[in-house]
Amino acid sequence: MALPERVMSVMMSEKEKRKITGKVWLVGAGPGAPDLLTIKAKRVIEQADTVVYDALVGESVINLIPKAAEKIYVGKRAGNHTMPQEEIGRLLISLAQQGKRVVRLKGGDPFLFGRGGEELELLEQKGIFFEVVPGVTSALAVPAYFGIPVTHRGLASSVHIVTGHRKKGEPPGINFRALREAGGTLVFLMGVSVLHDIINGLLEAGMEPEMPAAVLQRGTSGRQKKISGTLATLEREVNRQGVSTPAVIVVGEVVSLGGRFAWFEKLPLFGKSFLVTRPGEKSREFAERLRELGAEVGEAPAIKTEGIHPNQALRREVLRLAEYRYLVFTSPAGVAEFMWELPDMGKDVRQLGGILVAAIGSGTAKALRQYGIVADLVPEVYSGKALGALLAEHCAEGDRVLLARSDIGNPELITELRKEKDIKVTDVAVYRTIIGEIDGAEENAPGSYGQTAEAAYGADGVFFTSASTVRGFTSMYGGMDFSKVQALCIGEMTAREAEKYGMQVRIAKRADMESLVELAVEGTAMAP
Repeated sequence: MALPERVMSVMMSEKEKRKITGKVWLVGAGPGAPDLLTIKAKRVIEQADTVVYDALVGESVINLIPKAAEKIYVGKRAGNHTMPQEEIGRLLISLAQQGKRVVRLKGGDPFLFGRGGEELELLEQKGIFFEVVPGVTSALAVPAYFGIPVTHRGLASSVHIVTGHRKKGEPPGINFRALREAGGTLVFLMGVSVLHDIINGLLEAGMEPEMPAAVLQRGTSGRQKKISGTLATLEREVNRQGVSTPAVIVVGEVVSLGGRFAWFEKLPLFGKSFLVTRPGEKSREFAERLRELGAEVGEAPAIKTEGIHPNQALRREVLRLAEYRYLVFTSPAGVAEFMWELPDMGKDVRQLGGILVAAIGSGTAKALRQYGIVADLVPEVYSGKALGALLAEHCAEGDRVLLARSDIGNPELITELRKEKDIKVTDVAVYRTIIGEIDGAEENAPGSYGQTAEAAYGADGVFFTSASTVRGFTSMYGGMDFSKVQALCIGEMTAREAEKYGMQVRIAKRADMESLVELAVEGTAMAP
C-alpha cells in the first residue's frame, strides 16, 4: 500500500527536496551591529543564492552576502515601501520555485513585529520548505547598549514590548490602561511618529508624570544617542533636540539606571565614524577592532585582489629558487597567493630552504609567520623605497632577487634596489589588483554608493592601507572635495598618494593594523 504523501515528504532527503523546490530561510539580522548576528544566521547568509533584505539590516551584515549571490532590497522606511508586502511574498515563492537557497533577511527578530508570520503563511500554502533563524531584537539589545536593564530586581519584574506602528490616520491600537496596571518596563518599537499619542495615552491611563522615559536612537552603533526625561518632559526634549530613526522608546524606573550603567559611550572611539577601504575580505577583522572600541565603521572597498592561478611564471621561478638570494613580499596578499600556489605544484614551504626572505612591513611579516617563516629583513619605514634600500645594503653585485607581489607593484622598490649595484630582479605578479570597482548595490539600500560617499564627508577618518586604495577611492568618488577627507595612512608612500588629492593626512607609526587603530584613538584624544 502506498504511503501517505505527508509521510513520503518526511522520508525524503534534503537533497531530494531541493530537486523539487528551493528553500527559504527567514533570518533575523539583529539590531544592526554585525557582532550581534547569530552564528547560524552568518552561516546561512554566506551560503545563500539570493538574499532579500530590509532597510534596518546593518551594512556590515550585508557585506557578508557572497559576491555571487543576488541581492534584492525591499526596504520600508516611514511609509516609503520599495516593494509592497504582497509582492515580497510572491517574490520569495518565485525564487524558491526556481530551486534557489533564499535568505529573507529582516532587522531584529523576524517574528517580533517583522511580519515574518505572514510571509511564512504564504510559503506554507505553496508547499515551500523554510526555516526560521531567530535574531537579537532591538527591544532588548538597544536598551542594553545604553546601560538600561529592561528588568531589574526591585524596579521591574516584567517587560512589555509594544509596536507603535499604525495605519495612516488611525490612533495606536494600544490598551494603555492594561500596560499601566501590568507595571514593569514598557518598550515601544516603531513609535517615534506617535510619541505624542503614546505619552498622552499613558498619562490618561494614570501613569505618573514623573515616570522616567527615554528615546534611544541608532542603538548599538557608534552614533547612538539618548534623549532622556520623564513622561511629562520627554516630548518637549525630543522636539528641542530633534530625533532620528530607528529609535526605541523605553518607559519605566529602569531608565534611571542608564546614567550609572552606561558602558558603550565610555569606549575610546564612541561617537566617531570611519571608512575602511581595504578589500572586503580583509577589512572585516580591522573594522571589527574599531567597532570594539565604539566606532561606527563603514566598509568601502576601493580595490579588490584576485590571485593568479595557475601561475606559470611563478612556478618557473619556484623551481629555481636556489638561484636567488632574496624572496621579497610587499603585502599579506602576496604571501597568501604565493603559498596557495605551492601545494598545486606538489611543493610546500621546504622549497624555501636556503633562501632569505624580506617583507615590506610588520603586517606582511606577520602573514609569513603564519606559515612558520620569520622574515630576515623588514625595513623600519613602510615603503617600497625603504625596502629597496635595505635589500641593496644586504645584497652583493650580481645577486638575484625575486619579487612576489601585485601586478601593479610600485617601481620605487626596484629603482632603489638597483641604484648603486648590479642586482638582478625578477618581478612576478602573484595577484591582480583591481581598482575602483563599485559594488552594484541599489541607490537607497544600506551600504550603497550614495550612502558611502556621504559618509566619507562626515567621517572622522578614512583608512588607506596602500597607494592603490587611495587611487581606488578617488576613482570611485571622483566628484568629492577630497580636501575634506581625513586620511589615516599606513605609510609614507600611501600618504604621498593621498596628499596628491589634497587630503588631510596622518601616518601610522608602524606598518600594521593595530598602529592604524592607535592613530584613530590618538586623533580622538587630540580632538577638542
